Amino acid sequence: MSDTDVNEMSFEQAMAELEQVLGQLERGDVALDESIALYERGALLKKRCETKLNEAEEKVAAITTDSDGNPTGLKPVEGL
Repeated sequence: MSDTDVNEMSFEQAMAELEQVLGQLERGDVALDESIALYERGALLKKRCETKLNEAEEKVAAITTDSDGNPTGLKPVEGL
């Protein structure tokens, strides 16, 4: 388990660590206290991945296209 702040991780970093956490929990070869810590870390990593995916979806949704489907720019994001 990494000591890196989850909020500073890229999607790829968070997903890789989440896979490691899940692997450890699935094997069941860790003590109860460590399992709880892993579960908590996994929940934070899952939330980070969801946040980064939502951000990416919003960026894709903001891409405007012309009548031929070619990208022409970005729509302004509301609230910014």
